[in-house]
Amino acid sequence: MAFGVKREELEAWKRRVAEGEIAYLTHYWFEPRFPGVKTITKVGCADLLKLADWCERHGLNPAYIHARRPFPHFDLIGDKQSEILRLEGQWEQLARFGMT
Repeated sequence: MAFGVKREELEAWKRRVAEGEIAYLTHYWFEPRFPGVKTITKVGCADLLKLADWCERHGLNPAYIHARRPFPHFDLIGDKQSEILRLEGQWEQLARFGMT
């Protein structure tokens, strides 16, 4: 389940993804399979080759891309999530969700 994201943020993320940009959307998240994990970042891009390249640049396996149209995305969680958000300059999301 997703919490802590405003409709406007979600709509902006969807628009950017549909336009072929790499877009980041972080929200609170509860999933019993991942105890202790409180947030997730969805890194989306409608251009699957571009998203796969992004994964490879960050040492992530593109096989884990959720290739669901119209909003393909890769889920970032845990240490890799905060590491990549830092590398990508996503300071607002880091601060907002206590990952600083």
